[in-house]
Amino acid sequence: MTIPLREIERLLYRLITAPSGVAEGLAREQGLSPGDLGTVIRGDARLSAVERVDIYADAYFYRLLDAAKEDFPATLKVFGESGFHNLLTGYLIDYPPTEPSIFYAHRFLADFVRSHPIRGKAPYVADLAALERALVEVFHAAEAPALDAAAMRAIAPAKWPALRMRTHPAVMILSLQWRVADVLRAVEQGRDFEPVVHEPVEVLVWRRNSRVYYREIEATEARALAVAVGGGARGATFAKICAAIAAGCDGAEHDAVGAINRMLERWLGDGLLMLVRRAKRRN
Repeated sequence: MTIPLREIERLLYRLITAPSGVAEGLAREQGLSPGDLGTVIRGDARLSAVERVDIYADAYFYRLLDAAKEDFPATLKVFGESGFHNLLTGYLIDYPPTEPSIFYAHRFLADFVRSHPIRGKAPYVADLAALERALVEVFHAAEAPALDAAAMRAIAPAKWPALRMRTHPAVMILSLQWRVADVLRAVEQGRDFEPVVHEPVEVLVWRRNSRVYYREIEATEARALAVAVGGGARGATFAKICAAIAAGCDGAEHDAVGAINRMLERWLGDGLLMLVRRAKRRN
């Protein structure tokens, strides 16, 4: 029995990811018997073809499990080793990997947790998983030249209002219902965490010099950054971003100027913004 290479690859993927094991997965393959599998995977007196594929299936699952433990250490801490193992088993049944890179394998874990009964033990854990996944996404985000203080000073202040800015690709803003940043920070520092507060909060996640950071932000800062995000590839003018900051200062001009200066200084230091340059017109 000759099987084309592409079909062999698809067959092995189905068997390796079969929820109930290779033998049951093989039983569901129409027109293929354990003997036929031997034409693809050679067995011997020590291990059959099915047993050999089982080894790959176990290794594949535990590689995904180990990667999830690395990416979701706080979620792991909440559920414990056994609970997390069971959680990931259920997740992979509902969301089997569809991409060659392991980077994509756990991207829906927060969504899975949000609708899973296990969430009843820790209702904040879906937000916690979402924050941990955001750290992974930001770490792998595209590189781009960030706007810094030196570049800003090199531009005449009279031109600042019309400058178009957008957030750096390695910036995310999460709208969460639980204050889970403290939980993640406690786990990272190896200490116990306090009861989680149920309160809407915005969390900023960004990368700077190959390191990923996160912090809770107030509503005014969140709205101002959302203006830059909402502009898409075209960004938003600096004047519009400043107006969003000023709107959160109750009309007090002195407070608004101070808030704009403080936020801009911090954003430039953290590399949150980039200039959107106009395309040059061709003659």
